[in-house]
Amino acid sequence: MKQFGKILKFELKNYLANKVFVGITLVLVVLIAAVLFFPRITESFKSADDTPAADNLPIMLIAGDNEESNETVREAFSSVFTDYEILIAENNSESIKQQITDGYAECAFVMNGLTSYTYYVNNLSMYDENTTVADEVLQNIYRMSAMMQSGMSAEDTQEIFSLQIEHETLSLGQDQMQNFFYTYIMIFALYMVILLYGQMVATNVATEKSSRAMEVLITSAKPTSMMFGKVIASCLAGLIQLVAVFGSALLFFNLNKTYWGDNAIVSSIFNMPTSLLIYMLIFFLLGFFIYAFMYGAIGSTTSKLEDINTSVMPVTMLFIIAFIVVVFSLSSGTVDNTLLKVCSYIPFTSPIAMFTRIAMSTVSFYEIAISIAILIVSAVGIGIISAKIYRVGVLLYGTTPKIGTVLKLIRKA
Repeated sequence: MKQFGKILKFELKNYLANKVFVGITLVLVVLIAAVLFFPRITESFKSADDTPAADNLPIMLIAGDNEESNETVREAFSSVFTDYEILIAENNSESIKQQITDGYAECAFVMNGLTSYTYYVNNLSMYDENTTVADEVLQNIYRMSAMMQSGMSAEDTQEIFSLQIEHETLSLGQDQMQNFFYTYIMIFALYMVILLYGQMVATNVATEKSSRAMEVLITSAKPTSMMFGKVIASCLAGLIQLVAVFGSALLFFNLNKTYWGDNAIVSSIFNMPTSLLIYMLIFFLLGFFIYAFMYGAIGSTTSKLEDINTSVMPVTMLFIIAFIVVVFSLSSGTVDNTLLKVCSYIPFTSPIAMFTRIAMSTVSFYEIAISIAILIVSAVGIGIISAKIYRVGVLLYGTTPKIGTVLKLIRKA
């Protein structure tokens, strides 16, 4: 235990003293601060009485041969296109085109009656929904006009079209739309941290081996203590970085919460339930241990530092495949598909697969318990096997040994 403590302390100190580690953490915190403080900063440049005036709104033109119809359309559009100043223009196509290309007006509706129009805009945005809104408004105007011509009063037709449908949605499970954004961010964070720090474990082990320092260490400390000390130190470093980044993000959001109140996406990201945060921590730790042990074992069998990326490729691809399966399931909205359910119990994929199902679906507690139990047993087993590979691998030089050769040496050891 004493050996383990010394190794853990030494490795963790190296991570925290690493300029790259500290620099990346600070850069991420600064970037998050810049994003979350942005609304407050932009607001501070506005004067206290700086309220949007009608003259500052972009202009939308209405044109047509029927003046009465134009005025009706203008009044109806004014109630739905609140971000525009609606003006009536002369029905002259060339003049309207010129006003739009010159920047005087942003867009124009040239009416050919209530059921037909031409929409003019300079640069059509992929998010431009003006025609969709206009179609609905004009359809209502036409229906009201037809009802009034058939004998109904204006008040009756207005009452019919102003009727609001009331509804209530009661979700008996998870609200996937609300949970999607922070689930995706957490999955991506787990993916990056596990791969990044797993690679670092492999690189550190290979570096010590290439410098022959490992031969001295292996004679004075148990391989289990060395392997577990390195992996847990790397895990703690990753956890510290996660807490620093996400903790600062939560702090900065709470400081600027009033400026983000209307942004449903940002608000949903920071309204993550505590229980889900605990599950994320559990699956992160267990998943990290499994992959870090494998990376460490592979690093000990690699003789040259430049061969690390090639050697760890199979393990990296395994995790990438799990990530792709989860992302496709998230995108499709069917996180309870058979493939993801199976992945929830495979220790190499369950850290992100089961976490995704917990966040985006209703998963019974016994399923979660089974997945966690499998992960714990797998992490301990892989850790012990990796320590044995580590003991044998650090003494092997030359070409990277094959798996069969390593297993034979482990059985003889």
